[in-house]
Amino acid sequence: MTTPTTRDTDEATRQFREAAAAKKCWTCGCLHTSLTALDRELPATERPADLNAAIEEARSRLLPVKYDCLGCEVCYPPLALNALEITEAACPTEIATEREGWPPLPGAYHALRYGAPVAICTLTSERLAEEIAAKAPPSVAIVGSMHTENLGIERLIRNVLSNPNIRFLIVAGADSRQTIGHLPGQSLIALSQGGIDGCGRIVGAKGKRPILRNVGTTGVEHFRRSVRVTDRVGDETLEPILAEAQRLADESPGPAEPFEVTSRVPVVTGYIPEQMTSDPAGYLVLYVDPRRRLLVLEHYRNDGLLDGVIEGHDAAEIYTPAVAKGLVSRLDHAAYLGRELSRAETALKNGTKYVQDGAPERAIVAAPPSSCGCGPECS
Repeated sequence: MTTPTTRDTDEATRQFREAAAAKKCWTCGCLHTSLTALDRELPATERPADLNAAIEEARSRLLPVKYDCLGCEVCYPPLALNALEITEAACPTEIATEREGWPPLPGAYHALRYGAPVAICTLTSERLAEEIAAKAPPSVAIVGSMHTENLGIERLIRNVLSNPNIRFLIVAGADSRQTIGHLPGQSLIALSQGGIDGCGRIVGAKGKRPILRNVGTTGVEHFRRSVRVTDRVGDETLEPILAEAQRLADESPGPAEPFEVTSRVPVVTGYIPEQMTSDPAGYLVLYVDPRRRLLVLEHYRNDGLLDGVIEGHDAAEIYTPAVAKGLVSRLDHAAYLGRELSRAETALKNGTKYVQDGAPERAIVAAPPSSCGCGPECS
């Protein structure tokens, strides 16, 4: 590096003093790594006294790193290094990436940065969520939509609590129409203000069913203590929302006390049966008739006798009479029929070829399966 001028060192001194005065910098990786880079590139013996004093003041305020970067509009440590023409990368800004296992529940969201302190819920404004995700600063951890005042809020709470770095939640976008009555935005704001009662109902919520049955009082209260909710319900303007996210990030106190989010319901790993059991009601053969633009379902008794034909324009027109006439008596065969009807309906709509698949099973049977995949007894 070249020898810095007096003007350069004065600017660096000013920026390090700003960092020393800003509490948000004390636990930020930007300041920590900038000081390390500075010592490596410009030893203390080669620095003027004022700069050394500012550096020591900043170093004396350092606390353990709580976050890598908040994406501050003015970031003092890198500006100080720029003034001194130190080109070594010192800002450990976390790239936009998901963290394995977070969020734990699927949903209509974009997980951006695990270490960021701000979450944004755009309610029913899905387009707004896409726009924010595309332009979100490093201060935004996650952005997504929400449509219901019960299950939607429960999933939001569980996903937010699984990341202790999130300390702020901006609720923006359009709430559901009054005629629909869910009002997830109003309900979420009410939750942040009053919590839930002994029956799990959100105090002050005006939605149809603002009852949380899968997040207990302990989880709700931890959410209320740890996450500050900002009410921007009805606001769909991108720039003010992003500016609010940055302002909140500047106030971040660092990660909250971790909260273990547990599920009361065990998760079952999916599997395929070793062999499909035949349906006493018989078996089904499905065709697509592109000339007439119809789906055609044939029902056969297990001795091979055709005893019924159903025609319809879509899947619902097929499965409704099939169920009503008792052509399927086993749930696994009903599920198989639903899968095949979906494939056939798509083929009919797109003009592509449809060939009925055999029912899923792991065992290889000696004789070739029938069209419904039930096994040799159907042939």
